[in-house]
Amino acid sequence: MAAQQLFPWNKETLRRQLSVIRGEIAPTLVLKNATYLSSARKAWLDGHIWIYEDRIVYAGKDWPALTTGTEIVDCSGKRIVPGYIEPHAHPFQLYNPHTFAEYASMRGTTTLINDNMFFFLNIEKEKALSLIEDLDKLPTSMYWWARYDAQTELEEEDAIFSPSDMKAWLEHPLVLQGGELTSWPKVMTGDDTVLHWMQYTKELNKPIEGHLPGASSRTLTQMSLLGVNGDHEAMNGEEALRRLDAGMTISLRYSSIRPDLPHILEELLDAGVRDFSRFTFNTDGSTPSFYKQGVIDKTIAIALEKGVPEIDAYEMGSYNSARHYGIDDQLGMIAPGRIAHLNVLEDSRNPVPEAVLAKGRWVLKDGENHYPNRDFSWESYGVHPFMIDWNLQEDDFHFSMPMGIELVNSVILKPYQLSIDVTSDELSQDHDECFFVMLDRHGKWRINTVIKGFASTLGGFATTFSNTGDIVLIGKNKKDMEKAFEELKSHDGGMFLVEDETLIESIPLKLFGAMSLEPMGNVIEQHEKMTKALKDKGYPHEDPVYSLLFFSSTHLPYIRITQKGIFDVHKKTVLFPSIMR
Repeated sequence: MAAQQLFPWNKETLRRQLSVIRGEIAPTLVLKNATYLSSARKAWLDGHIWIYEDRIVYAGKDWPALTTGTEIVDCSGKRIVPGYIEPHAHPFQLYNPHTFAEYASMRGTTTLINDNMFFFLNIEKEKALSLIEDLDKLPTSMYWWARYDAQTELEEEDAIFSPSDMKAWLEHPLVLQGGELTSWPKVMTGDDTVLHWMQYTKELNKPIEGHLPGASSRTLTQMSLLGVNGDHEAMNGEEALRRLDAGMTISLRYSSIRPDLPHILEELLDAGVRDFSRFTFNTDGSTPSFYKQGVIDKTIAIALEKGVPEIDAYEMGSYNSARHYGIDDQLGMIAPGRIAHLNVLEDSRNPVPEAVLAKGRWVLKDGENHYPNRDFSWESYGVHPFMIDWNLQEDDFHFSMPMGIELVNSVILKPYQLSIDVTSDELSQDHDECFFVMLDRHGKWRINTVIKGFASTLGGFATTFSNTGDIVLIGKNKKDMEKAFEELKSHDGGMFLVEDETLIESIPLKLFGAMSLEPMGNVIEQHEKMTKALKDKGYPHEDPVYSLLFFSSTHLPYIRITQKGIFDVHKKTVLFPSIMR
């Protein structure tokens, strides 16, 4: 079964495909009079594209000998390009992998290469691997990475990242790479466990994705020596060139927290870059409303606008990723043998498709969504609602820690010395300091402090959306915070905003308290409303979703709130331990 996952055509299917070429069987679909992108020639070619079920069997000047029952679509005046590839997706940002796959495919991104961490941390191995296999039965091609660490301080990390689980994930044919490597500082200072799994990844002939923000040339060189093949953290042209000089593939990011792509491309072109074959695009797990602009189609549009040559721009959004992952024999090209992911464009200067084929079936045609309806039985894979069977206690709102945390931008936390009275039930709205509580999802421990820079007039806010799946309460008023918790508990997880003990905004997240079951359009609307409501309460940064997600993420400076307590990332020490309840 594993071999079929990577190469999905058995002997019988292959012989039927040969029979199409021999004129013994009709193709299921022919795109006639097509002008299509040939990455083999780096040129636009004219001809006909024959498709049999989910595979391109021919592209060229010939016409099939038999067309009985064949769907024939005249593409005169159109341009056909490969389906776009998103090589760095985090499909858990309020949406879920299924709904995001559908949404992305409607805009031509028909292949996703996804972060596995959420499934790895929350689902038993066999069920998780069965889930990714079933997700690949969607019209969208769904591939994955295998994480080496949790990018936070977990109570039982060694047991979670067990050798048997790591081996099973890395060996799975739908897992195309190791990483992203957020624990590289540990590797540099002697962590042989992660290095072992990096070496094993290379033995499997799979690439390793780095996570190297601000890395110097010296660091990048050392990472290359350790096997890192690519990185997505360049924030300007110079940083992109450093990675190129280190022999890496560079994935240029356009995301809701780092929309760097336009100026990176300007700087690369100004620097004289003319060969873009080692560049790809990614959106790095953007929050829902950002995707109103599009997915990889938007990054291609930016590249075209900035003056990247047309064919290069499309290949950065398709072929280059397929080649980097060693799957260009199946994806990223319009040529025999490739999965029939194809975008029909009205004009090559506009990468937003007017029609989309995914695995040989129309998912967008004549302006209508034809993506098949499918109800995933999430609970059968161990993905269940965030159920809370415990209650808050009076001590959960006891604040005595002398140090607070300051949110200096959407994701960076710094320590600061408390100077306000935190013994009352309500804080003044004259400043931007709020009560902050993190609670273990099972009610075993808590961390109480004050957060500065999150809001100034926030009554109470509760969420289960966090990197570790633990509960965060923030607010000025303890009664509002308690009410927000009760709303969260009664709805089995999500985000809940309360004012004067009345719920004013919410995003129910029925899957593990992190993902919505709603269609992407609904989630976008909910995200926009919640973001506006929090900004109205004084949230000053780009997107509160990132703040909530990364409170525990130790791949970011300077301090983090983890299951072990408030953690100093640089010193790798717990400053204030969590308190048992």
